Amino acid sequence: MNKVKVGVIGGAGYTGGELIRILLNHPGAELTFVHSASNGGNPFHQVHKDLIGETEKTFTDRFDDREIDVLFLCSGHGQSKLFLEEHKVRGDVKIIDLSQDFRLHDPDHLRPFTYGLVEAEYEAIKKAENIANPGCFATCIQLGLVPLGKAGKLNAEIHVSAMTGSTGAGQRPTATSHFSWRNNNISVYKAFTHQHLLEINQSIREWQADFCQEINFVPFRGNFTRGILASIYLDTDLSASELTDLYKGYYEPHPFVHISDEHIDLKQVVNTNKGLLHIEKHGSKAFILSAIDNLVKGASGQAVQNMNLMCGLDETAGLNLKPVAF
Repeated sequence: MNKVKVGVIGGAGYTGGELIRILLNHPGAELTFVHSASNGGNPFHQVHKDLIGETEKTFTDRFDDREIDVLFLCSGHGQSKLFLEEHKVRGDVKIIDLSQDFRLHDPDHLRPFTYGLVEAEYEAIKKAENIANPGCFATCIQLGLVPLGKAGKLNAEIHVSAMTGSTGAGQRPTATSHFSWRNNNISVYKAFTHQHLLEINQSIREWQADFCQEINFVPFRGNFTRGILASIYLDTDLSASELTDLYKGYYEPHPFVHISDEHIDLKQVVNTNKGLLHIEKHGSKAFILSAIDNLVKGASGQAVQNMNLMCGLDETAGLNLKPVAF
């Protein structure tokens, strides 16, 4: 079987590094090139220290799409759209974009993009030519809501608190990602205004056209490196057993999402493409905990999962990763 030939644009950041790590060990993919404007000629392991001993491949500062089947775009927000405007990518090359540039539907996009939340858009992704990879918070929160939305059971305001690790802010240091500020510290940011609310609302209204409630989202910066834990609650008339049956039934065919009967924690998902959920009923309220690794299931792992489906590979190929449980 011929391997899928892959190119990566923007390989020096956190998501680029995770993508390289996964693709180097993917049984069905060949990493043809990784582009970095600032690191051309430098070995991968000079930028991503965890790759020392894994490969002697180097970054390139030139773009050539003649030998690839799939192109991952891992540049910053706004840069993917600019790249496609400035470079003519072959029409038969499948594109998977990890920025927010194509997540919201827009008829003016140069190419049609399918929203890549696998557990909600599985069949559409298998037929897609271009994928807009969901945001990390959006992935974690939507995994907690998809079964209710697809069943038409989102009929009340949704309340979400979620905490992310420092890698969610990207590799470039900022005042709120600096160790001396972030360590032993927790803070709220973008309360009720986080940009991922746009794609979450868009998805929910596609699952359930009559949804007209508020989604109240308060994000937290955590004093740890990676992972997202989201706490979601809303009123529902479903019983505890009905909720559990709905979630377990919905996710039964999906290999990376699991329903835990016990409370979950971040160390169960860090370094993996898993989404873990825990469901409870308290009075009239459904209480849902959702956990993912923001760099894997929330970014590069989900992107590879999308590639697998688009290219007819085993959905789990290259993604059977062991969690860092201690």
